[in-house]
Amino acid sequence: LQKIITARDKLVKCRSTVKNQMHGLLNSSGIITEREMFGSDKQLEAVINLKGLSEADEFVVGSYVNTIKNLNAEIKKLEEKINESGSKLNGFENITSITGIGKLSGTILLNAIGNIDKFSSPKKLAAYFGIVPRNHDSGGKQKHGHITKYGNKIARTTLVQVTLISIRYSEYLRKFYNRLKASKGAGKAIIATSRKMLDII
Repeated sequence: LQKIITARDKLVKCRSTVKNQMHGLLNSSGIITEREMFGSDKQLEAVINLKGLSEADEFVVGSYVNTIKNLNAEIKKLEEKINESGSKLNGFENITSITGIGKLSGTILLNAIGNIDKFSSPKKLAAYFGIVPRNHDSGGKQKHGHITKYGNKIARTTLVQVTLISIRYSEYLRKFYNRLKASKGAGKAIIATSRKMLDII
């Protein structure tokens, strides 16, 4: 399952790279676009039919569009396999009942966690995800630095993504996030809220 999750992650990053390249080419040709315009096959077809491109640029854009479509198809296959495998994992129904966590994200998180009983506290689970601050001594005083970023990077990214979704729909997490954002900034607030999400998990 981890191999399939990793393969999907690589293809998603590859797709983002191609979208960025197409976005840059169109903008350099005076056609202002947003990357969100490349989300669906219908939107991609509209890109192919844009006017004002040179013959060479049209050819390259066509290549980009075909590449994105192919990547979309392969990513969909991988996601279907991940979801199928995830539904068989212990805790799948519980984790997907949490606001912001769907089948795909739930499977990625469960796969990373494994047996939840091996973590004696939410703090240890947060350390496993690499979202606790580094501690170091300086002049006899203990200071907190950036988060450790230990562990599974894909799972950590997924955790932050589901937390961002949860903030929109969970009043509890939204209040927690907004209170910290006002005093510590958005970056620290989202990490702290992600740790709160692990508490819930």
